[in-house]
Amino acid sequence: MTGWALGLLVVYLVLAFGVRVAVSLRTTGTTGIAGLAGAPRLELLGGGLFAAGVAAGVASPLLVENGGLDPIDALHLPFLHATGFALVGLGIGGTFVAQMQMGTSWRIGVDESERTDLIIGGLFSLIRNPIYTFMLVAWTGFALLVPTWLSLAAVLIGLAGLQIQVRLVEEPHMIRTHGEPYRAWAARVGRFLPGLGQLD
Repeated sequence: MTGWALGLLVVYLVLAFGVRVAVSLRTTGTTGIAGLAGAPRLELLGGGLFAAGVAAGVASPLLVENGGLDPIDALHLPFLHATGFALVGLGIGGTFVAQMQMGTSWRIGVDESERTDLIIGGLFSLIRNPIYTFMLVAWTGFALLVPTWLSLAAVLIGLAGLQIQVRLVEEPHMIRTHGEPYRAWAARVGRFLPGLGQLD
């Protein structure tokens, strides 16, 4: 399973970061990645935890492949591997589709000096943060393909980072930037799952 997991990881990282950044460069002239200089501490914390989760998720199959880490036997089962494949496929596809649906509004991080369009169609009509949701789906799938304490920790660390980033950094920024249209959308559309996490 580690060979499959590593191959799919490469596909995921190339699509979610490489291709999307290239599209952003072509359409806007920028990478879409906000610099960390002057970023608030909460954004540094959320982004740092998310990056740590990604790093742990990548490291886990590499360590298993090289004999530095053993899978959890109780979770090293064919039906969980099959579930992992399905979740990885869904996560990769969903992440990329949601990123592309953002068009020129796609960003990593918050730049207070920048105003982008509010995207509420497509997957964003179902959940406010579909990119993050599908990222977590993919990382859960990778954890099932190569189940180790590190891959499971990667999902939890990534989730913690995204919760901080979304609730304490991005949502306040969106309210400041878009005001009532954002509030109205957030009142009817869930944060990470349909019907859950609407704003009052």
